[in-house]
Amino acid sequence: MLLILGVSLFTIFLSQLAILFGAHFLFYPHTPLNDLAQLPMVLLIAQCLIDISVAIYLVLLVEGKYHTGFWRAIQWNWPQSAWKLLGLGALMLMGLTLLESILPMPKDTPFEKLFARPRDAYLLAIIAVTLGPLVEELFFRGFLYPVVARRWGVAWAIFFTALPFALMHLQQYGYAWGAMLVIFIVGVVCGIVRAATRSVGASFLVHAGYNGTQMIIAVVATQGFRNMPKGLIQLCLR
Repeated sequence: MLLILGVSLFTIFLSQLAILFGAHFLFYPHTPLNDLAQLPMVLLIAQCLIDISVAIYLVLLVEGKYHTGFWRAIQWNWPQSAWKLLGLGALMLMGLTLLESILPMPKDTPFEKLFARPRDAYLLAIIAVTLGPLVEELFFRGFLYPVVARRWGVAWAIFFTALPFALMHLQQYGYAWGAMLVIFIVGVVCGIVRAATRSVGASFLVHAGYNGTQMIIAVVATQGFRNMPKGLIQLCLR
């Protein structure tokens, strides 16, 4: 498991470098690499390509190891009560918003820079409710969860999938422990749903409902990402 995780992280690192240098030589030859690495469009395209690469890697790995269909092997099991699970994600956002009101949350984060222009903001919103939660749930609740659950039990599996899930998002929120706690709780809830329903599809819907509600609030509050006063996006996404 550690070997697979290490290979995944190394592959992501190489992919980021390749995308950065490719963008520099093909589209931004006069832009320094340090500045290029901060461009929202480059970051978003890189994230899309990395997510797709991770998904393909997981499919090949699982089907090669278990010699069965990928979706069956990870227990995707698309649930019938999809709207209820999306609603659970929305309710989780509302509840965690109350928690955030008493936690020390960052006022300015790297994540906020991705909303600099409406085009970038809409692309991020699409990723946040589709590819992002899909790949994260496939990896953490589809691939990692059953490995840990078989060895140490369901409770530890929920914990050890929520913790790296939160750590992965830490840089986006300026390494603030309050934001990490909120994301950790999101991971715990998704893990509980995964355990209760035996369905990665169910945890994906909860995750997508949580992110989707955030984005809907952001779109409405900023009038379609056109009115972007400082701090407003961060407030919408908390």
